[in-house]
Amino acid sequence: MTTILFVLLPHVHLMDLAGPDQVFLEAIGYGADMRVQYCSCTDTVTTSAALPFGAVQNFREVSLIEGDFVIIPGAELSYLQSPEFRSRTDFFEWIRDCRQRGIRLCSICSGAFALAESGVLDGRKCTTHWKRTSELQQMYPTVQVIDNVLFTEDEGIYTSAGIAAGIDLALYLVEEMNGEYFAHKVAREMVIYSRRNGNTTQHSELLSFRNHIHAGIHKVQDWLHEHLHEKFTIGDLADIAAMSERNFTRIFKKETSLTVHQYITRLRKEKIEQLMRNSDISQSQVAALCGLTSERQISRIKKKR
Repeated sequence: MTTILFVLLPHVHLMDLAGPDQVFLEAIGYGADMRVQYCSCTDTVTTSAALPFGAVQNFREVSLIEGDFVIIPGAELSYLQSPEFRSRTDFFEWIRDCRQRGIRLCSICSGAFALAESGVLDGRKCTTHWKRTSELQQMYPTVQVIDNVLFTEDEGIYTSAGIAAGIDLALYLVEEMNGEYFAHKVAREMVIYSRRNGNTTQHSELLSFRNHIHAGIHKVQDWLHEHLHEKFTIGDLADIAAMSERNFTRIFKKETSLTVHQYITRLRKEKIEQLMRNSDISQSQVAALCGLTSERQISRIKKKR
């Protein structure tokens, strides 16, 4: 089980914490093998909006293993730049130790200043809120600060821009652990129909045809993703959407900009490309898994634009 540990610094920004936190909680609800924990480097924690937290475990008491995540949400920059915070050498030593033990490190917004202070960002790419990138670069000249990106990844260290970009990064991490379709379901649960990328990975083209809020059409798209290998008719899909065939085909085109046949073809084409990356799967197996009756259909679909 993967532990997702949020470090609650004094004057933490609620949105930087709550957005990514909710992503992982929704992922757990869908069956992801992970757990969320919290810790702090101080005895008490009050947010930047003056909301106090109850008792939070000290970072020294947390048990982590290789592959776990430490996430540092943003906090008031005045605190992160204060002598009080920068003198917490035990906390920064703990961050470095986590890095050495293969624990993945993440920051949201100004949380990058904490990672930079610990030294783990030296020589590495990172980002933060656009208002703070210049300050981060000036304070830590050995860090490679990247402007105008939502998030970065550099050998197990992830940093994101401000506020909502933390949600984008959290969804990216869920995708890395559980796959693109799983992350899409989590995003839908949070009513995030348009996923955004950092500059590291391009998402499935098919996700661009799911930026709508029609529950019946989403239900059909989910079913197709999971049952593409089965035989089905337009009538079967219309039943899943609880519509007549005529209304279903009309609404599907309206919401996705594709006909049902065009969408199924694109879905099969993408699955063929994914399956053929595995040299252990034969062409006949690929055809069967994509709901095709012959290997010749694979070539036809691959040629379609």
